Amino acid sequence: MEKIRIDKWLWTVRIFKSRSIATQACKSGKIKVNASKCKPARSVSVNDLISVDKKGLKLEFKILELLKSRVGFSIAKDCYEDQTSLEEREKFRAFHGRRLSGEDREIGLGRPTKRDRRELEDFKDDVWEDQDWSYDIVDDE
Repeated sequence: MEKIRIDKWLWTVRIFKSRSIATQACKSGKIKVNASKCKPARSVSVNDLISVDKKGLKLEFKILELLKSRVGFSIAKDCYEDQTSLEEREKFRAFHGRRLSGEDREIGLGRPTKRDRRELEDFKDDVWEDQDWSYDIVDDE
């Protein structure tokens, strides 16, 4: 039966950006193989269940295929089955939604110019100044 190191597998299927980051995650206990913590040199094989705690998200994968070298995402995604719970997926979407929710610009316009930025800041300042920030205290007597 074929086996590969867990840190190498995590890197080859693009769960982590570099092998050293995958190794560090194993050393810090953020990676589990079949529900037990593992060291970076732990060998894994097909049908093993991998749990990854990555930036507060708990990802779960089932190994379908072992790779010897790093490949593109289109090939890598076929080498594992994502078994992450719906709650975690929603947490991931909410995280990226907050991170990407800046000012919207039409695609292809590029970065705002200095003039565009000043107009945007002036508009925001006007909106904030128009708000009534006083609180009315009502006594129910």
